Amino acid sequence: MSDHAPAIFIADSRGLDFLNSVATPVDTEIDWIADSEGFLDWLAQAKFVAPDVLDGIKARATPGELDRVAGEARQLREWCRGFVRKHMGKPLPPNSLRELDPLNALLSNDEAFSRILRHQGQADRPFQLQASRRWRSARSLLLPIGEALAKFICEENFSDVKACEGTSCTLMFADHTRRRDRRWCSMAICGNRAKQAAHRERLKHKS
Repeated sequence: MSDHAPAIFIADSRGLDFLNSVATPVDTEIDWIADSEGFLDWLAQAKFVAPDVLDGIKARATPGELDRVAGEARQLREWCRGFVRKHMGKPLPPNSLRELDPLNALLSNDEAFSRILRHQGQADRPFQLQASRRWRSARSLLLPIGEALAKFICEENFSDVKACEGTSCTLMFADHTRRRDRRWCSMAICGNRAKQAAHRERLKHKS
C-alpha cells in the first residue's frame, strides 16, 4: 500500500481525478502513482478496478511488470495534463483531434464487452446489462483510465475546466457550479488558506 496520504478526488470528473494523481495540494508535491504499489492503491481508491481484479493481476504479474505499467500510467498522465492545460478554459477545437493519437492508440487495445446478468431485487426486470473487461495482463490496468480520459475529453465542456487558484496548488477540476464561479480545489484546503491570507492582509493594512 502507499505510504502517503489518501488520494484526492475533488475534480468532479474521473478523468481529471487521474490527472490530479500528482499534485501539490499544500506545499509538497505528492505523486500517488510514483511506483507500482501506489498505482494499485490509487486504482483501488478511485474504484477504477475491482479489488479482486487487482489481486489477480498482482499475483500473475512478472517481476518488474507492474513498475513498467505504473511508468506508462505516469507518461499517459503527463501527456494528458499537457493537453488539458493547453486547451482548458475555452471550447475544445475540432482540429485538436490529431493531438489525441496516444489516447486512441491505448483505447484500441481494449477488450471491453457487455453481458446479461440476473438483476437482483426487481421482479419486473429480471436481467441487467453489465459492462465488463478481459484483464489479460497488467497493462490492461491502463484501459479504464484511458476510457475515463476519453469520456472526459468527449463529454466535458473545456470552458469549465479550471486550475485551482491556490498559490502553489496544481489541482484541476471541472466547474459544474450553477454560476461557474468555483475557484478552489477545496474550500477546506486552498479556499481556507486564501481566506486566512486575505484576513492577514486586512489586519496588516489596519495596523
